[in-house]
Amino acid sequence: MDTLTASQRSHRMSLVRDKNTKPEWVVRRLVHGMGFRYRLHRRDLPGRPDLVFPSRRRVIFVHGCFWHRHANCRLARWPKSRLAFWKPKLEENRARDVRHLRELNRLGWRSMIIWECELSNLDRIEKVARIFLEGA
Repeated sequence: MDTLTASQRSHRMSLVRDKNTKPEWVVRRLVHGMGFRYRLHRRDLPGRPDLVFPSRRRVIFVHGCFWHRHANCRLARWPKSRLAFWKPKLEENRARDVRHLRELNRLGWRSMIIWECELSNLDRIEKVARIFLEGA
């Protein structure tokens, strides 16, 4: 059972953004501080990656664990109500992500996903992102 009324739930869901989220800003600041420059949300690439490094042919997605169904993550719990609505919607998000990653790979782009729950360890993200971005 939902603890909010329909209008309260509608208002809360209207606040959910698809870009320029707090986790995305954290990653942007981190990568910029490492000396890497990027473009944002290029519409000509599958999935409109959050950070695009054109000269390196690399992209980074910053995914929310709930919306993108991060496997075995406490933040990716299923909603308690309207599961018949949410389950297909969230599973399609996951399937779309897989299609976008495959298409990017086919086009010669390398992809990295940073999950919302991983932002608690920025030192690790910095190491992994540096290896990813400097890699051949």
